[in-house]
Amino acid sequence: MTTSATFHAYFGYRDAVGALRWLEKAFGFETTTEVPDDKGGIMHAEMRYGGVAFTLFTDEEGYDRPTRKGDTVGHGAYIAFDTEAEVNAIHATALAAGADSIWTPATTEWGNYRCRVADPEGYEWTFGTHRPGLPTTW
Repeated sequence: MTTSATFHAYFGYRDAVGALRWLEKAFGFETTTEVPDDKGGIMHAEMRYGGVAFTLFTDEEGYDRPTRKGDTVGHGAYIAFDTEAEVNAIHATALAAGADSIWTPATTEWGNYRCRVADPEGYEWTFGTHRPGLPTTW
């Protein structure tokens, strides 16, 4: 079976305008679409970094945020890089922008070099060298 599907996530931020600027600074995402709402927020925005793209909007409903159990909330976004140096660099940039480090860059027992940070609204972002869906030699 051949498909042309792609996968994209969406995030509701209480301060979506601030989130856009923070995600640009901390992770180097590029805002490609930014549609303001009539209340000073964001109706719809799109960001990208290489082959990664997602949408975000202003959370006007006050959606629940998962709480950490142990050191993580148990879900979030994962972005694959080619090298450990890229993982180290994005971790450092994110911390300089005010991210909360959940996992410092390290190699997992299954061979993925990764780190995890939480952004100012608590969303967790993991960066690693493993590319899900591709065969591995672990």
